[in-house]
Amino acid sequence: MALKAFLIKYGEIGIKGKNRYLFEDALLSQIRFALRDVEGKFSVSKEQGRIYVEAQGEYDYEETIAALKRVFGIVGICPVLQIEDKGFEDLAEQILDYIRQIDPDPARTFKVHARRARKNYPMDSMTINCELGERILREFPKMRVDVHQPQFNLYVEIRKQIHIYSETIPGCGGMPVGTNGKAMLLLSGGIDSPVAGWMVAKRGVQIEATYFHAPPYTSERAKQKVVDLAVLVARYAGPIRLHIVNFTDIQLYIYDQCPHEELTIIMRRYMMRIAERIAKESNALGLITGESIGQVASQTIQSLYATNEVCKMPVFRPVIGFDKLEIIEIAKKIQTYETSIQPFEDCCTIFVAKHPVTKPSLKVIQRSEEKLQEKIEAMVDLAVSGREIVVCK
Repeated sequence: MALKAFLIKYGEIGIKGKNRYLFEDALLSQIRFALRDVEGKFSVSKEQGRIYVEAQGEYDYEETIAALKRVFGIVGICPVLQIEDKGFEDLAEQILDYIRQIDPDPARTFKVHARRARKNYPMDSMTINCELGERILREFPKMRVDVHQPQFNLYVEIRKQIHIYSETIPGCGGMPVGTNGKAMLLLSGGIDSPVAGWMVAKRGVQIEATYFHAPPYTSERAKQKVVDLAVLVARYAGPIRLHIVNFTDIQLYIYDQCPHEELTIIMRRYMMRIAERIAKESNALGLITGESIGQVASQTIQSLYATNEVCKMPVFRPVIGFDKLEIIEIAKKIQTYETSIQPFEDCCTIFVAKHPVTKPSLKVIQRSEEKLQEKIEAMVDLAVSGREIVVCK
């Protein structure tokens, strides 16, 4: 059956009250953007609390579904048969033909859900349910009515046109990107940070990202790996500006001046400082990290406290309470996992101490950083001003 339209269902947007239209318009914009590279032409519109995507001619069905499943804000995608209102007899015949094409020999329990949005239709919703149910039972003797747990749900919406559908393909939920400000993601080549960025973007936050590159200790392939991860996250979050910061000189300076067991914490503190500075330049209102409590030495409660102390912006850590298997499950779902496990080291792993401190004292860390005062500010200025920006989409 050649279905040319989709009913788009949303979740939280429906409870936004008088501001709902702003979220609906943002969702329409995101849908249009997602379909931009799909084969075919589409119109996207809203009508009485419903959003519709209609193909204008030939199109790629599977590619369209895949694109819509990546749009935050969509909870369900319903392929719809649209017909003109030519009276109830024609509607009943169209529905019987619809069922035949879905299942030539149906033997399932079913329920009809009629909704009469156009109140001048001569039959009310309950009457439509009963009349269509009777026609279905007469035409398909093996089918049975079950109003509690039906195997087959038939939805009929009577509007300017009549919409018939029976399938709801799950979307990824959340809120349309751009409805909740902007934040800066500290993106590494690991598993956790792309997942963290995806999770915050799902709440409607626009994402930019900062990556700390350390040539020649990290290769160009490690850098490309991070660009590839940003592209994968951008499939959901929209275009991502990736700020690539050369961190080599800063790392070497910290390595020379500070106790080696404190290297990870002090480097992390300067990464946060730099990311926050770039975030302010980009009008972002928060930072995002992939930190999870206790996963590594720099992610104990004491270490996170010491790291967080340098930031004035809020720091969002959406995977903070997840274990590694839970993070991996999401990474596989959003297709970043295979890229994340490619064996190219990032700048953190190169400079990890043999015995890093796991319960750092903030006062001790601050005293160690005093040894950096002679050069560190100029080095940070140079790193920020000399960063490379790549738009990933």
